[in-house]
Amino acid sequence: MNRRMIIMLAAVFVVLGGIFGWKAFVGMKTAEFMATMKPPPAVVSTAVVTQSTWRSELTSVGTLRAVQSVDLATEVAGTVRQILFGSGTEVAQGTPLVRLDTTAEEAHLKSLMAQVALARSNYERDMKLIDQGHVSQARLDATRSSLDSLLAQADEQKALIAKKVIAAPFSGRLGIRKVNLGQYVQAGTPMVDLQQLDPIYADFTLPERYLEALGPGQTVSFAVAAFPGRAFTGKVTAVSPQVDSTTRSIALQATIDNAERTLRPGMFAQMTVGLPMERKVLTLPLSAVTYNPYGNSVFLIVEKKGEQTAQTTPVQTGETRDGMIEITGGLKQGDQVVSVGQNKLRNGQTVAVDNRVAPPRAVDLP
Repeated sequence: MNRRMIIMLAAVFVVLGGIFGWKAFVGMKTAEFMATMKPPPAVVSTAVVTQSTWRSELTSVGTLRAVQSVDLATEVAGTVRQILFGSGTEVAQGTPLVRLDTTAEEAHLKSLMAQVALARSNYERDMKLIDQGHVSQARLDATRSSLDSLLAQADEQKALIAKKVIAAPFSGRLGIRKVNLGQYVQAGTPMVDLQQLDPIYADFTLPERYLEALGPGQTVSFAVAAFPGRAFTGKVTAVSPQVDSTTRSIALQATIDNAERTLRPGMFAQMTVGLPMERKVLTLPLSAVTYNPYGNSVFLIVEKKGEQTAQTTPVQTGETRDGMIEITGGLKQGDQVVSVGQNKLRNGQTVAVDNRVAPPRAVDLP
C-alpha cells in the first residue's frame, strides 16, 4: 500500500513539475522576445529650418479714433419742437437736426423790426432837414445812434433764433438720440453725437529708441477683434514731438481709409509698423515649436545607427509672421525638425518621416 502511494505521489510531482517548468520556459522566452522587440517608428511630418528675409517691424497696441467727433448740444435753453433726424443716419454738413421753440424770440424780433423801420424813417427825414438847417447835427447823430442800436438788437435776436436750430457742423454718422419732442433742455444738454468715420485715426505709441526710424508716410497694418483674419492698412500721418517722460514712449497717429464704415472709434487694434531695414532670419512653421512654461523646444531629427530618431532640443524664438516663427538660437539652417506628430513622441524615439501631411499654418495677427 505504501509503495503504491509513493508511486502515485511521485507521478503527481513529475506532472506538476512539468507543467510549472513549461510555464517558466514560456515566460522566459516571452520576456526575451519582448526585450528584443522594438516598437514601430512613429510616423511624423517634418520641416526644415530655412533662412528668410524679413522686413523689420515694430508692434504695438492702438485705439481707433474719429477724425472729428462731437456731442451736439444747444447753446441756449428751450423746448424741443422738431427732431429732424433718425438715430444712426448719415448727415451732410449744415443739415438741421433739432429745432427749439422760437415763438417768443420771433415775436420780439418783429417788434424790433418795427422799431427799426421807425428809426430809419426818422433818420432819413432828419437827413433831409439838416441840409435846410431845420435839424441840428446833434439830433441827427442821436437818430443815427438809435437806428444803429435797434439794428444791433435785431441782429442779436436773429442770432438767438439761429442758435435754437442745432445743425451738423460736419458730415458724418449720427449716434443715438438723447432728447424727445416737448422736452425742455438747458444750455449744454447733449442731444446726439456725430462721428466722421472716413477716414479714421489710429493712435498708438512706440518706445523712444525707435524715434529715428519713424516718420510720416510709413505704412502701418493692424487687425481688430471684430474682424478676425482681416488686415487693414494705413499711413503714419503724425509723430508727436514730445516723448512721454513716464513711459519713455512716443505717440504716433495713422490715418486709415474707411469708406465702408467698417471701423469704428474706440476699437482696440494690434498695430504693426514696417521699417525700411531688412534682416536675415531662420524660420520654422509655428506648429514645429512646443511651448512650455520652462522654455520652448522642438524635436530635432537625428540619424543614429541608420535610423532616424527625434531628440528634444531647446530653442530660442523671436517674432511670428504668417504662420512662421523666427528661431534665434538652438538650431542652424538646414536642420530637420518634427512639424506634425509631436504629441506621440518621446525623447530618442525612432520616427518615420511622411511629409504628405502638411503642417497646419496658423495665420497670426500682423
